[in-house]
Amino acid sequence: MKITLVGSRYFGRAVLDLLLKESGIEVARVAVPAADDRLADGARVAGIEVFVHDDPHVVPREAIAPGTDLIVTAHSHARVAHDAVQSARLGGIGYHPSLLPRHRGMAAIEWTVKEGDPIAGGTIYHLADKLDSGPIAAQDWVFVKKGEGARELWERALAPLGLRLLMDVVRHARDEGELPATPQDEQFATRAPRLD
Repeated sequence: MKITLVGSRYFGRAVLDLLLKESGIEVARVAVPAADDRLADGARVAGIEVFVHDDPHVVPREAIAPGTDLIVTAHSHARVAHDAVQSARLGGIGYHPSLLPRHRGMAAIEWTVKEGDPIAGGTIYHLADKLDSGPIAAQDWVFVKKGEGARELWERALAPLGLRLLMDVVRHARDEGELPATPQDEQFATRAPRLD
């Protein structure tokens, strides 16, 4: 199965490292917002083509490698363009550090802490035109410790959860040739805009 990985930073690099160890998976291209990103560095070391998208908000169709079966996003703040998603046989998936449809947006973990949620979670969702709104492919939850900040929650629980869930869904796609898809229940949707 051929994957185009779109992402950045520690989480993008960690996903790349896991994908490279998985049999039956080829990372054909990596798309990043900056040439000096940790994910780009890892891709170059592995001999993988790197595409730097000029617009930090949109990943264009040309960023997706020809013949891509699945687009995987890992710590990407850029929306993958509709025609880019359509170019991949199975479309695209991303990890969102909340129990979607709760806390859609850039600051999901911060809003989890701000709202005093006793549990948090992670969701693998299908990329869609509307932010964080595509069908759910996988989801799981974790407890939030009292007094825990967003960074601590991310590092302790939500990043490891995301890595596990992403790899579970990628393996399912490789083995079954399809992705699980459960529609999000819009009545429970909340927004998580950036906090100042």
